[in-house]
Amino acid sequence: MRWNKWLRRTAVMLGLAVTMTAGCGKSDSGMVTVPAKEQTTENTSDKTAGKAATDGAGSAQSDGENAESSETAERAGEENGTWDETAVPEIRGLTFLREAERKYARGFRILYYQDAAGAEYTNILIRNGVNAVLIPEGGKRPDSLSAGTIVLKKPVDRIYLAATAAMSLFDRLDALDRIAFSGTRAEGWYVENAKKAMEDGTIRFAGKYSAPDFEQLLADGCRLAVESTMILHVPEIREKLESLGIPVFLDRSSYEDHPLGRTEWIKVYGALLGKEAEAETFFASQTALLEDLGRKKPSGKTVGIFYINSLGEAVVRSAEDYSAEMIRLAGGTYAFENLKNPNPGNHMGSVHLSMEEFYSGAKDADYLIYNATIEDAPASLRELTEKNPLFGDFKAVKEGRVYCADGYFYQATDQIARFMKDVHTILSGGDESDMLFLKKLS
Repeated sequence: MRWNKWLRRTAVMLGLAVTMTAGCGKSDSGMVTVPAKEQTTENTSDKTAGKAATDGAGSAQSDGENAESSETAERAGEENGTWDETAVPEIRGLTFLREAERKYARGFRILYYQDAAGAEYTNILIRNGVNAVLIPEGGKRPDSLSAGTIVLKKPVDRIYLAATAAMSLFDRLDALDRIAFSGTRAEGWYVENAKKAMEDGTIRFAGKYSAPDFEQLLADGCRLAVESTMILHVPEIREKLESLGIPVFLDRSSYEDHPLGRTEWIKVYGALLGKEAEAETFFASQTALLEDLGRKKPSGKTVGIFYINSLGEAVVRSAEDYSAEMIRLAGGTYAFENLKNPNPGNHMGSVHLSMEEFYSGAKDADYLIYNATIEDAPASLRELTEKNPLFGDFKAVKEGRVYCADGYFYQATDQIARFMKDVHTILSGGDESDMLFLKKLS
């Protein structure tokens, strides 16, 4: 086993040398090239071990790219054409069986097919993304697949996970053992089991999404890269991964309009990993939490969510954003109910306001929640007012109703319903000792 691993690493190093001498990874050395339009990970470690790999760091962009508009990424994701929520794609040689139910999500479909021998195939369709067909053990590769379809043999493992929001869903499926590489270092994880797995070495850091360690991914047999749409900002990285036989699967959960639509992406990963039953069970528990909140009366209280950036601006979310919808579903009224997204092409919904504009919209809000997933939250109300004296005149500050949500919330795609429960707790005057995300500033 170690001898095979050494051979693969040697082949990769030879490939790197070819890249540097031939330029742009082009050579006539007989190395296998996986077609960019129709990818497969069947035996990719053998087929691509000798393929040229580049460092990637030279073309990587800075950390500041996370603040870029996703409008470009959205346009780039239109490659698969018009999204049809009802059509059943025909796959030659297979018979359609059923489609998995979706309650809130609109960004994916999961369809099941059967071959003549009774073996079951899974077809995962992603809106404006890349589709994936899963072949059962002993099954054959189907004909007539649409261009760009990823073909994966079950079981799917040795995954490079660069889509941070998906880690908690893998954790809920008890499937961290399917992840071999992370795009986030151990200290960057709030998902405790992920952090521990990296500290134990069962999951290894293989570079962030914009600068992956191609050599490591190839030498250690990476079969699939799960990326957020931020990869669309660095198309050369995506193209390089695909050219090396590592398919790129796009997580588009952040594009879901309904908050629980994001959590429902656990069904996508359940299908990918053969853990559909576990995904259904967990998602049912989250919908039960939301349904329980729906039976409670609206509080009539207003809530503002914000943070103060390095320029002293208040960054809030538009009324169409999922954050505002969470407030409503928890029984509150969003403080900026009339605030529209100034750039409809950007799904992120962030709006930058001057402190005077923020004061005008939120000074009478009953509650304020400081979003510490982007900027560190102040440690106290006093520290908040030190950021800007205007805070001293806010109703929520005067009455001591300011809370903060830390970085865990950004990664807790599995716990969105629990966040709404926390919000309802503060709105209804419930027991705050049981809250998971919100901490009261004093």
